[in-house]
Amino acid sequence: MASYMLIRHKVRDFKTWKAGYDAHRPKRTEAGLTEKYLLRGAEDPNEVVALFEAQDPDRAKAFATSADLREKMQEVGVVDKPDIYFLNS
Repeated sequence: MASYMLIRHKVRDFKTWKAGYDAHRPKRTEAGLTEKYLLRGAEDPNEVVALFEAQDPDRAKAFATSADLREKMQEVGVVDKPDIYFLNS
C-alpha cells in the first residue's frame, strides 16, 4: 500500500512561491517525499495543490508539522492555512 501527502494552499505570487518551493526540495527529499503532481487552480493560478508519495508516513507527518516548513511557507508567500491530508492507496 502506498502512502501520500496532499497539500493545498494559496500563495501571494506563484512565481515567487515556486522559486522558494524548488529551493526547499532537499528538505522534502530528506523527509522521504517524492513529488507526483504540482497543480495550480484553473480559476485561481495562485491556489496550489501538491501530491507527494511518502516513503514513511511518520516522517511525512513530522515534516508537515515542522517549524522549518512553517517558516518556509511564510517566507515564500503562503497566504492561508494549508490543508494537509495523508492518504493511502
